[in-house]
Amino acid sequence: MDQLEDSIGIDAPPAAVWALVSDVRRMAEWSPQVTSTRIKDGAEPGEGVAFSNRNQHGELEWITHARILRFEPEQEIAFRVEENWTVWSFHLAASDTGTVLTQRRAAPDGISQLSRDFTEALPGGTESFTAAMRDGMRQTLTGIKATAEA
Repeated sequence: MDQLEDSIGIDAPPAAVWALVSDVRRMAEWSPQVTSTRIKDGAEPGEGVAFSNRNQHGELEWITHARILRFEPEQEIAFRVEENWTVWSFHLAASDTGTVLTQRRAAPDGISQLSRDFTEALPGGTESFTAAMRDGMRQTLTGIKATAEA
């Protein structure tokens, strides 16, 4: 499946949630796959900024490279991963109780053949890896919620 999406309600204002998700260096705090993030040239997160993630799935470890495509305070951050062409994003929407945070993985240009081959050959196949990504999205959102509400 080329698009994955999950949402969670957070009892915190969009500004507080934005302070967390807009800093891609913090993703390892919540994501079960991302173990560290480095921003190129020590820049601060913002539109056009490049960064790399060290990822882990079971025994597998790999690095991905990304660039922030959209950086709209208190609304959305989105970045494109070079290796697989996917666009990951966090969308924030004010609600009566705080913020609805949606994490999405879209593939507007499809998913690279390199990534499809890698996923099929190594992390247990596409179906298994997609299920793990869905679970990972839920874990990530739950972790962000816990941090924002603490």
